[in-house]
Amino acid sequence: MPIIEVRTVQRVYPAVVQYGALDALGQYLPPKAGKLFVITTEDVWRLYGERVERALSGHCWDVLFFPGGEERKRLSEVEILAEQMVEKGGDRSSVVVAFGGGIVNDVGGFLAATFMRGVPVIQVPTTLLAQVDAGVGGKTGVNLTAGKNLIGAFHQPIAVLIDPGVLQTLPEREYRAGLYEVLKTGVIRNERLFETMERHVSEILAREPEILEEIVARSVEVKAEVVSADERESDLRRILNFGHTLGHALEAETGYSVLLHGEAVAFGMRAATRIAMWAGYLGESDGRRILSLIDRYGPIPPVTGIRAENLVTRLRKDKKTIQGTVHFVLPVRIGDVVVVSGLPEELILRATEVTLSEIGG
Repeated sequence: MPIIEVRTVQRVYPAVVQYGALDALGQYLPPKAGKLFVITTEDVWRLYGERVERALSGHCWDVLFFPGGEERKRLSEVEILAEQMVEKGGDRSSVVVAFGGGIVNDVGGFLAATFMRGVPVIQVPTTLLAQVDAGVGGKTGVNLTAGKNLIGAFHQPIAVLIDPGVLQTLPEREYRAGLYEVLKTGVIRNERLFETMERHVSEILAREPEILEEIVARSVEVKAEVVSADERESDLRRILNFGHTLGHALEAETGYSVLLHGEAVAFGMRAATRIAMWAGYLGESDGRRILSLIDRYGPIPPVTGIRAENLVTRLRKDKKTIQGTVHFVLPVRIGDVVVVSGLPEELILRATEVTLSEIGG
C-alpha cells in the first residue's frame, strides 16, 4: 500500500500503511538522533516489545511506561514522563516514539511538543482508532475534568508507521470502536469507503488482511488530505469532528470510564445524523444508511443515568465552541458534510434524548 505524504507548514512527513511497518522503525529516525524514548503501555510492550527492540538495535533508547486510560491522560502523567526522560539522559536531541493506542499517541505527542520546548516524535499507532485518527495530523493533548483534550498543542510527527498486522491482537471491542472512526471518514469525505464498509461487513469484522489494509489506507488518505489543507483546524479540518461534539460531552459526563472514544463518537454520530435529518440538511435515505451502518458495526455499550440536559450544558465547554457558539458537523449526503452553528438547543436536546434512549440512557 502507499506511503501517504502529509504536507503541513510545520513539516512534510510520511504516513506508512504497510504490514511489517513496525519493523522499519529504525529507518525513520533522524540522522543525528540522540537518546530515544519509547512511550507505551505494558500490554502493548508485552505483545510487540521484542519487535521494537530489534528495530532499534544499535540505537540508544529507553522504554517509559504510561499507565493508560482516559482518566490518566492528564498533565500530571506528562510531568512524570518528562522527569523520567531527564533522569535517563534526555535532551534536545532526543526523539519520542509514541507506541500504542490513541491515548498514548496524544500523550506521547504532547510530551514531545513540550519537552525542552519540543523534540521530534514518531507515531506508531497500534489500535485501529489511532491508526486512522490520533496517529496522523499532529493534534496532541491531555484532558481536564471539564472536558477532553482541553490542553494540547499541534506538533507534527516526523513519521507515522501504521502496521495493520498488529490489529489482529486487538480486543474485539477496541477493534469495533476503531471501525466507527473509519465509518466517520466515509461519511465526511469518501463515499466509496462508506460503500466498502456496507458491502464487506463480515470480511471487515473478520479482519481479513486485504480489506483491513484497504480501509485503513483510505482513511489515512482522507486524514492526510484534510490535515494538509488545514493543519490547525481553522476551517476544513473541523469536518473530522463529526460525532465528536456530543461524543466528547458523553465521555466527560461519564468520567471517561464507561465508553471507549470510538464508541462515544458513534453515539455522537447517531445524534448528529438525527439533527441533520430533522433540520433538513440530510435526506431520509442517506440518514437511515448512516444509522444502519453504525448499528451493523455495534453495539454501542449501554449507558444509564445520563441526562441529556447535562450533555448539552457540557457543549459550552467544548474546545470547538467559540464565543459561546456550539458548532456541529452535519452530513448533507454520504461523503459530504457542513459545519453548522446556531442550531436550536431544543433540537440538540431532542436528538440527544433519543440517542441516549437507544443505548439505555
